[in-house]
Amino acid sequence: MRWISSVPARIVTPGSRLRSLLPALLLALLLPLLLPLLPLLLPLQSPLLTAAFAAEPASQGAAAVTVSLQPIQVAPHSWYVQGLPGMVSMQNQGFNANAGFVITREGVVVFDALGTPGLGAALLREIRQRTSLPIRRVIVSHYHADHFYGLQAFKQAGAEILAHRRVQGYLAGDGPRTRLAERQQSLAPWVPRDMPLLAPDRYLDRDESFTLGGLQFQVRHIGPAHTAEDLMLLVKEDGVAFVGDLIFTGRVPFVGDADSRAWLAAIDRILVDRPAVLVPGHGPASRDPQADLVLTRDYLLQLRKVMGDAVRDFVPVDEAVKGADWSRFAALPAFEAAHRINAYGTYLQMEREALAAPR
Repeated sequence: MRWISSVPARIVTPGSRLRSLLPALLLALLLPLLLPLLPLLLPLQSPLLTAAFAAEPASQGAAAVTVSLQPIQVAPHSWYVQGLPGMVSMQNQGFNANAGFVITREGVVVFDALGTPGLGAALLREIRQRTSLPIRRVIVSHYHADHFYGLQAFKQAGAEILAHRRVQGYLAGDGPRTRLAERQQSLAPWVPRDMPLLAPDRYLDRDESFTLGGLQFQVRHIGPAHTAEDLMLLVKEDGVAFVGDLIFTGRVPFVGDADSRAWLAAIDRILVDRPAVLVPGHGPASRDPQADLVLTRDYLLQLRKVMGDAVRDFVPVDEAVKGADWSRFAALPAFEAAHRINAYGTYLQMEREALAAPR
């Protein structure tokens, strides 16, 4: 049966025929230009792109970084790379956090993976310049973007990714995807639209010890502090503690909505084993951990005091911030970017603590 249209026949003239061909002609001209841009114009989950890129490595559109990663050896087996000062920016290409690695005779243990796929790949290249041994494990101190966006390179290298189980609630919420969307804007092209958010291969429910290549490692849940899932890694023979964002040296801590009261308690627990070297999540490694804990501790204490007094006296947060003396911290990197956010988060926490206090 033939389909008979009830629409009146259209009169075709040479001009109308040319107009009818224009879309096809334009498509033919533009298609070679548009195809390379498809990963940026459509989400990877669309059927078209899923079919086109299923066989390709994830986040293939990530640009390589040009910032320099220079591993610093702090003990016979332990190294770290130190991020640039300040908050994440186009200038530092997302490289503002530290990451560490420990080379044993049987393989490598990595602590954190930096803040973009390109940075993770660059860190892996630096490790490969020092050993060809397999990457056994990557321990993620906490799931903030500047510490885990580089996991892909290590996952592809066969490493097992470990984090604390308390991160599951965060990963199930909107926070990780909201942050990813922000970084795809603020750090394009280093955080591409097709970048996967890699969950841990294994969640830790308690502290864990293991031996690899003759070295003893202790993974400890030291949170809740900066986050609920904060982990630290102690390398016993080297006397090195990798502590993530539990400690900031040389810059103002990012507090956000962290539980600062629990964070202060966690700082004291870090020193139980008296590590000779403490590698923080930001800033240079410390060979005097007791002294270098002072910056983070004192900033948290002052923040809680000022915001707590403001809550008690019904002073608005902006007025409280302006009325306090922050001169000890104001010249430090990240103060302008982080301090106001820290004040707001701490103000809300002090309100919650005041409401929960017995009357």
